[in-house]
Amino acid sequence: MCGIAGWYRRGGRAVPQDSIVGQCDRLVQRGPDEAGYLTDGDFGFGMRRLSIIDIEGGRQPILSPDGRYAIVFNGEIVNHPLLRRELEGGYEFKTDHSDTETILAAFLRWGDDAWLKLEGMYAVAIWDKLAKSLTLARDPIGIKPLFFTEQQGGLAFASEITALRDLPDHRFDLDEDGVDDFFCFGHTLPPRTIFKQVRPLEPGHVLHIGAVGEPAIHRFWQARLKVEQGISEDDWVERTRSELLRTVKEHQLSDVPIGAFVSGGVDSGAIAAAMVRTSSEPFKMFTAGFPGSPRDETAAAKRLSEHLGCEHVVLPMQPQTAADVLPAVQASFDEPTAANSAIPLWYLSRAAAEHVKVVLCGEGGDELFLGYNRQRWARRMAQWRLGAPVAGAIERLPELPLRKWNYIRQLAGRFREGASLEDGYERFFASVSISTPELRASIYKPEFFRREEDRSSIASRAEAFFPPDQRQPLSDLEEFMMGDLTVHMPASMCQRLDRSSMAHSLEARVPFLSHRFVEFALTVPTDLKLRGDTGKYVLRRAVEPWLPKGQLDQRKIGFQLPLADWFMGGFNDFAREAWTSSGVADLNILDKAGVDRLFDEHRTGTADHGRMLYAIAMFSCWWSDQQPAPAVKRRPRASTKRPAVAAT
Repeated sequence: MCGIAGWYRRGGRAVPQDSIVGQCDRLVQRGPDEAGYLTDGDFGFGMRRLSIIDIEGGRQPILSPDGRYAIVFNGEIVNHPLLRRELEGGYEFKTDHSDTETILAAFLRWGDDAWLKLEGMYAVAIWDKLAKSLTLARDPIGIKPLFFTEQQGGLAFASEITALRDLPDHRFDLDEDGVDDFFCFGHTLPPRTIFKQVRPLEPGHVLHIGAVGEPAIHRFWQARLKVEQGISEDDWVERTRSELLRTVKEHQLSDVPIGAFVSGGVDSGAIAAAMVRTSSEPFKMFTAGFPGSPRDETAAAKRLSEHLGCEHVVLPMQPQTAADVLPAVQASFDEPTAANSAIPLWYLSRAAAEHVKVVLCGEGGDELFLGYNRQRWARRMAQWRLGAPVAGAIERLPELPLRKWNYIRQLAGRFREGASLEDGYERFFASVSISTPELRASIYKPEFFRREEDRSSIASRAEAFFPPDQRQPLSDLEEFMMGDLTVHMPASMCQRLDRSSMAHSLEARVPFLSHRFVEFALTVPTDLKLRGDTGKYVLRRAVEPWLPKGQLDQRKIGFQLPLADWFMGGFNDFAREAWTSSGVADLNILDKAGVDRLFDEHRTGTADHGRMLYAIAMFSCWWSDQQPAPAVKRRPRASTKRPAVAAT
C-alpha cells in the first residue's frame, strides 16, 4: 500500500526532483515506511510506501530488467503469486515476491490486457523512458483513488488531490457543479471533483499520454448483469460459500499481521468467519460502538468474536468524541465529505493501526446482495405507485410538537417522490441524495439554485450516468443495484474507506469487491438476493453455519452515526459554530438565513435535517482548511493546510 504521485511536464521542461519529493511528502500518511523517486527530463514520479508485501525487496520505483520501464503502484494484488509463476519464464524478476514487479512484468507481457488479470485493488503508473509515454490505470471497482490534472501543457497525477496542490503554475478553482454534487449527495460525482481542474481516473479505466497530443483514456472493465438460470438454490448457496472463501483467503496475503473491522452485521461477520476458516493465524476484531444509542452493535460483535475465538477491541464513541475528531477527519480528505460513517471509520482506523497494518472489511456485500433498506424501499415504491397520493396526503398534514410525527411526514414526502419516478436508476439517485430540490432551494442562494436546478435533477443524473441507448434490459430493482455498485460505491464508499484508513497508515482490504467476486455476484438471480423483505438471502444461507445462533436475526443498522439524535444536543452547537466561523456564507452559494433555519428546525424537532447539517459542518471544516494559514497560530497544522482555493 502506498501513495503515488508524478508530473509529466512535457515540452522538454525539466521536472525538478524537489517537486516530486514535495508531492510525495503530502502523502506521507499513506506510506510512512519509505519513499522512492525517479526523474527523467520532463517527467518524474515517486511514492510513499507502507511495507506489507516483500518488505525488504519491494522498494519502488521498480525498473524493468533493461531499465526502459519504471513503475510505482498503490494497492495490493492478491493473486500475484499465481501470475508471477506464469510470467517467470519470460521475465527476469529481481525481487523475491513483490506484487509491484509482477504488475510490471504482466504489463510488458500483455499490455492493457494485464489489468483484468490482476485481482485486488490498484492505482498504477508506468513510465516508458524510450517512448516517453506514461500509462495510468485504476482497478475495476475504484477501490484505490487516482486523480489527474492537465495544466500548462502537461499532466500531473496523485493518489490524493492534495499532492497536486503545490505544483508550480497550477490553479485549483472551486467547481460550483462539484459543490452542488456535494450538497446533493454528500460527495462529488465523477467526472468532477471539487476543483475545476482536477478529474478522477474513473474505475476500470486506463490512460496513456505521450510527448505530444491529448491523453487517450479507455475503459477496460464494466459491470454487467449476467444472471445464470437453471441452478438450484442449494447450488447457489454452495457457490457463494466457495467464492467467499476463495476471495477472503486471497485477501489475507501479507507479510504483516492482519485484523478485521466487524459490526454486528452479516457482511463483516461473513468476512471474519471466512478468515477463521481459511487461515490458522489468529487475528483481532475491531468494532466502533455508540453507547446508549439504538445504533450500537457492540453486543452482537462481541457475541461473534467469542464464537470465533478472536480478541475483540471496542472503541466507544460519544457525541463529544465525534466533535473533537471531526476537523481532523475532514482534514484527511482532499474534498469535502458528508459520509457520516467516515468519523467512526477514521476513529476505528486510528485504534486498529496501533495493533495491525492491514484489516479486512465487509464493504460491497450490501451493494452486491441487496442488503440496504433503501433497496427494499425502492422495490416498494415501484410496486406501490398508487400509494403516492396517500403519502402526499400524510406529507401535507400539519406539523405537531412531536418529533417522530414530523419525521414521518418527512419520510412520506420522500416516498411520494420516489414512487413517482420513472425507473430504478432515478430511484437510486433519489435514494442516495441527502437533500431534496425543495430543501436545496431553501438554503441555496437563488442565483446558484437556478444555475444548478436542471443539471442536478434526478432525471438528468440518471440519463448522464446511464444513457438510455447503453442500458441493459433490467428490472427496476436491478437498475437500482447497478447504481449502488457503479456510482455510489466508487464515489462514496471506497473514498471514505481509503481516506479514513490511510490517514493512519492502515491498509483496508475489501474481499467482496475483487472484480472476480463481483462478476460472480452479478450472475446470482435477484430473487436469491432479496427474498421477501430479507436482503442478502443467499449470502445469509451461505454463512449461517459459521455464525452464532441468532446472529442473522440482528436488525440491520449500518455503520452510521446517530445524527438525528446528536444534532438535538451539543453536536448541534459545534456544527453551528463550524458553519458561522468558516466564511462559507461569503461564497454566495448558501443562504445564511436558510441554513440557520435548518439548525433551528432540527433542534425543535420540526424536521430531521441531520444529514444536511452534517454536510454543512463538514463543508465548513473543509473550506476553513483551504484558507491561507494566519501569520500566528496557536496550534499549527502545517501538514493539513492546503494552498488557498479560489472561489469562482
